[in-house]
Amino acid sequence: MGYGIKLHVWGDYACFTRPEMKVERVGYDAMTPSAARGVLEAIHWKPAIRWVIDRIHVLNEIRFESVRRNEIENKLSTSAIKSAISGKTAVLYQNVTEERQQRATLMLKNPDYVIEAHFEMTQAVGEGDSPEKHYNIFLRRARQGQCFHRPYLGCREFAAQFALVETEALLPRSFYADTGDRDLGWMLHDIDFQRNMTPRFFRAALRNGVIEVPSWEEGAEFV
Repeated sequence: MGYGIKLHVWGDYACFTRPEMKVERVGYDAMTPSAARGVLEAIHWKPAIRWVIDRIHVLNEIRFESVRRNEIENKLSTSAIKSAISGKTAVLYQNVTEERQQRATLMLKNPDYVIEAHFEMTQAVGEGDSPEKHYNIFLRRARQGQCFHRPYLGCREFAAQFALVETEALLPRSFYADTGDRDLGWMLHDIDFQRNMTPRFFRAALRNGVIEVPSWEEGAEFV
């Protein structure tokens, strides 16, 4: 195992969408490992490292809230944008009235987590790369609140706040600290980019407020 970190992440709302829900956005009961990886990569990522999520602490009570929003069915096509750039005539607007759709979102309210993770060196490691270098870069950026882009909790509109949990600091107490096991069902582990972006899942369980994330090789399965 490489250099480990702990990061406190929270926000007003979150929606870690279930891929089996095609139209309405329905979120998992807790943060997925892929979403946790996205938060860490927003703070520090280079081709030389790969983030691995070890466990996710669920601090607040799991509460859902449902909203219905107006969304646009389609996005502007890249071909239209390229045509406009090259000087050709192109339509660069959308008819909001015709393409507007109402969709429901089942989202989490007041999500609060601690992510435990480590990183491993990849084959893209360069001459100047070392575990100590990237570990210290992450610590410095997390302490100062720096990020390449604002991390988010599932959907980009749900911005995340974050703070580094120092090694000697006690973790915040979870609402589920003494509640035993709670089955969360099949949860998205991550996307296998080497197999045509195939999703892989694992059987998630909340044990006294902690989700133990299996390794990619041992626990993630195709469903």
